[in-house]
Amino acid sequence: MRRNIALSHLRFPAISVTSAPEIIIKRAKMTDLVALDDFDYRILERARRNNLEPARVTAEAVGLSESAVLRRLRRLRADGVIVRDIAIVDPARIAPHILIHVLVTMRSQEKAITDAFKRAMTAAKAVLGCWDVTGETDFLLTVAVPTMAAYEDFSQSELSSERGVRNFRTMIVIREVVGFDPSRVELT
Repeated sequence: MRRNIALSHLRFPAISVTSAPEIIIKRAKMTDLVALDDFDYRILERARRNNLEPARVTAEAVGLSESAVLRRLRRLRADGVIVRDIAIVDPARIAPHILIHVLVTMRSQEKAITDAFKRAMTAAKAVLGCWDVTGETDFLLTVAVPTMAAYEDFSQSELSSERGVRNFRTMIVIREVVGFDPSRVELT
């Protein structure tokens, strides 16, 4: 099964704690897509589900030698396809928290104001994710706090008119139905 790869010069990444500074600084830079073959896709599918799987097991599953799998994984990392190898920790097992989605509308689309807001969200430890979105809302935040009092402190300091915020709407998560899992998206 061959995949046709259309090259694009646009990428719209989410703003996260680790990627926001790069996005703000390299805002105008466009990224080419990396050409991948079927073996690369099969290796990526396995690595997305378990990046600690031994190369020999991956090699057997995808039909390559262990050294070929290791070479391809190094190339995928060097090309920026694999961005990080991380552990996904369940915060509920460590400390209770309240997960909140916040829709933020800015008072202005002025670059200095929105860039300052992006930097503030990048620095705010309670912000798990921040996306610049289209529509009536300018930004979508995902925030985790231990108490509602902590969220009140966050909203008063970070979502204020001094930060350029016109208004915001808060949606408190009652229960997770489908957790954030990038491996659910097909790579084709």
